[in-house]
Amino acid sequence: MPAPEILHLLDGARRARGVAVIIDVFRAFTVAPLLLSRGASAVSVVGTPEEALLLKGRHPDRLLVGERDGRPLPGFDFPNSPSALARAEVSGRTVVLRTSAGVQGLLAASNAEEVIAASFANAQAVVDYLRRHAAARVSLVCMGWVGRDVTLDDVACAEYLAEGLEGTFPPFGPVRERLRADPSGAKFFDPAQPWFPEEDFELCTRPSWLPVVPRLDRSASPARLLAATG
Repeated sequence: MPAPEILHLLDGARRARGVAVIIDVFRAFTVAPLLLSRGASAVSVVGTPEEALLLKGRHPDRLLVGERDGRPLPGFDFPNSPSALARAEVSGRTVVLRTSAGVQGLLAASNAEEVIAASFANAQAVVDYLRRHAAARVSLVCMGWVGRDVTLDDVACAEYLAEGLEGTFPPFGPVRERLRADPSGAKFFDPAQPWFPEEDFELCTRPSWLPVVPRLDRSASPARLLAATG
């Protein structure tokens, strides 16, 4: 398999070709495979809170999950928080997900042949999927903060995945310590930002505990993430 290309932010998502692996460690693409692994039937993805609320009005049984600048959204059922959703009853439900970075990257990657979602949490599953399908071209897209600013968490994940594709993941302990000290991770330990709970950091930096690869189905309206098979 050729070495993957590492791209950044919304412009990188637009330039992605082949299989676009959209990376959002903190927290959208820890949340998406968690939802699918816990039995959600699909995760619909929308660009704005207004679209999500409109869908909820038409389909009251749908669960709304999301954030703006990391903070919970009014009228949504859950924040973009893996620790909150780990305790939620989502089996058989359709979830509508709106986030400021990861979801925007999925929607922007219109030139890629295939689009999947990745984080440390499903790293092994993503590498296994790419190897199994012998992807001729892979674009690893680091979405950063709101798709605008490069952040260490997503860059570190892209590097981690690239090494995994070469054969072996590097030791994770040093990666986790770097993230704990970096502003991208330190916010989860800041009492002034309670919308970033410490438990989310723990779940987002636990490697390969989720065996699900969310794959974007662009034929649906709105587009949705389904658990990849085969």
